[in-house]
Amino acid sequence: MDSTDLEDNTKNDISSKEIEHASIQETLTFTPEEEQALVRKIDLTLLPTIWIMYLLSYLDRTKYAASSIGNAKISGMEIDLKLNSNDYSIALVVFFVGYVAFEVPSNLILGRTRPSLFLPGIMVIWGLLTCLMAVIKDFKHLIVLRVIIGCVEAGFAPGVLLVLSSWYKRTEQSKRFGVYISAAILSGAFGGLLAAVIVDKLEGAYGIRGWRWLFIVEGAATIGVALISLFILPDFPATSRRLSERERHIAVARLVTENVTAVTNDSEHLSNWEAVKVSVRDWRTWAFVVGYMVIVGSSTLTYFYPTLIKGLFGDASTEKINYLTIPIYGVAFVCTAITAYISDKVPSWRGLIIAAWLAFSLACSIIVCAVYNYTARYVLLVLMATGLWATNGGTLAYASSAFAGLHRQARGVSLALVNALGNLAQIYGSYLFPDSDTPKYIMGFSVISAMLALGVIVFLLLHIWFRRRARFLLDE
Repeated sequence: MDSTDLEDNTKNDISSKEIEHASIQETLTFTPEEEQALVRKIDLTLLPTIWIMYLLSYLDRTKYAASSIGNAKISGMEIDLKLNSNDYSIALVVFFVGYVAFEVPSNLILGRTRPSLFLPGIMVIWGLLTCLMAVIKDFKHLIVLRVIIGCVEAGFAPGVLLVLSSWYKRTEQSKRFGVYISAAILSGAFGGLLAAVIVDKLEGAYGIRGWRWLFIVEGAATIGVALISLFILPDFPATSRRLSERERHIAVARLVTENVTAVTNDSEHLSNWEAVKVSVRDWRTWAFVVGYMVIVGSSTLTYFYPTLIKGLFGDASTEKINYLTIPIYGVAFVCTAITAYISDKVPSWRGLIIAAWLAFSLACSIIVCAVYNYTARYVLLVLMATGLWATNGGTLAYASSAFAGLHRQARGVSLALVNALGNLAQIYGSYLFPDSDTPKYIMGFSVISAMLALGVIVFLLLHIWFRRRARFLLDE
């Protein structure tokens, strides 16, 4: 099947959904006030819940990344487990092996189950496994648990992407994905400080080392939030038990107006293989995979903020290093929010906005390679990170909008592939800034510059194609 056939099939799939819900639109009229009330209700239940869930997920993922000079090292984990810096890199990599491998299967399962059970369920499991990290005795235990946690946690991020894309119109998604990504930004800003406080206050309590308490506290918090979310998190629009029957009809009907497919109990289900075939034959899936790999690969820079800052400012204390990372995330948080707001106002320009931010980060990365003044490099690091974070949520919203007309199961596969293969960049990205390259880190910034240049090209091409496609459909 070529791309033309695929587009025809996609349009047929959209048309079938429109016909399926035609009776709803004919018999059900709703006011803008009713729609606004429904969106507000979803915002107040779905967004805060996934925000807290993602915050805990990201805290779990990142507490290893900078540990060579961060809290795990200074609190005794390195000594107790007899680890070296290479061991930490391996622990980081093995997590993403399982994480990448299980994303697509997890979304296929989620498409046939209830998000309110599936997402909290896997969260409870990885919370329990995180608590078990407190009793590990050596490097082997660390690796085994990291692999298992990666496999379990794999279903969360792509699952959230599928749920968000199933509830909101294309013109509403950028702001919501911006809220989602803000959890990762804030965890980066304050995660290290929070971990330092936990380790410091609980060191030696009941004969347990502080770094072990860190796993216990974060694991217990994860389990607690998961159990609470069981009673708050909504399912898909047509099947959510948190809504009245009228609210479900409004949720489905309003999505049909923008060709966002919403599957009901009577809808035809694709087999897992059929969903995979529809997804992998769509060239847009692979364009977004490449684009997101560029962003995620470049964003591995975040794992090395403390290392880079230490290299820039010499023998700074761990406390000072943690404080110096906060402005990086603070500026990124503000710019991400502004970008998300603007992107929903001009959704047809999302590709150009992303390309512009990547070009901005590219310029900063190139200048970093040529300028060796430490203060200037720190400012450039702040600006570069801003572009990377602003494009992360924007790309997910852009992909979600591009896949909106696909059957929900195929859309789930496409989003999972983008997130999974994009995160492959975490593996090689963890080796971009070896200690031997301090303080210039020319290799890391050179590789990132090349990736950003590729990203600019990809998103410019996507922008041009979607703009021409929109004009072609209007002419028809």
